[in-house]
Amino acid sequence: MDIFAILVILFFSIVVHEFAHGYAAYCYGDDTAYLLGRLTLNPLKHIDLIGTIIVPGICYISGLPMFGWAKPVPINAMRLPNPRKTMGIVGAAGPLVNFTLAILCALVIKILLVSGIFSAETTDRSIMLLAVGIQINVLLAVFNLMPIPPLDGGHILAALLPLKAALAYTAMFRRYGMWIVIGLVLTGVFKYILYPPMYFVINIIGKIFGL
Repeated sequence: MDIFAILVILFFSIVVHEFAHGYAAYCYGDDTAYLLGRLTLNPLKHIDLIGTIIVPGICYISGLPMFGWAKPVPINAMRLPNPRKTMGIVGAAGPLVNFTLAILCALVIKILLVSGIFSAETTDRSIMLLAVGIQINVLLAVFNLMPIPPLDGGHILAALLPLKAALAYTAMFRRYGMWIVIGLVLTGVFKYILYPPMYFVINIIGKIFGL
């Protein structure tokens, strides 16, 4: 498949993911991203050297599923009501929108299969791209739900833990959390952690839509 098409799907998915964080924070009263011009779907505002360029490149060269991340949208937790709890909601917004995009891709595949409005060649290519969209978005959601700060799962878990445990948990990962994540990616260990839940979710989506 055309690597350019895959990169477009990946980049769109991670941009929408970050936009969802910023929009959720905005809805709860933090307009930091908006004031800095980051509450936008303009992809140029979200490029991150490691997550948007280097990691996808490594995935492509090593044959791993294509994924990455964008520059985090700035969020001022102190401008949110009940900051720790609300950050859990803001953190969940990103994976939730990726799951939603995966479901929409599956829905469009189902429509293409039953409608027959396009040629077989166009339908097959469209279904292939949409299937990639499902895989990328589910992988992004599952990856970001890993409970390792600064990933979204870290914010969600910190919101669910008692205050003392949450403070200790975030302090433990504050300095090395992202390096742990990068290490899991570069060594390929992450696939043993993420593949089982990723394919589990994809299979559920497939069964729901009869794919």
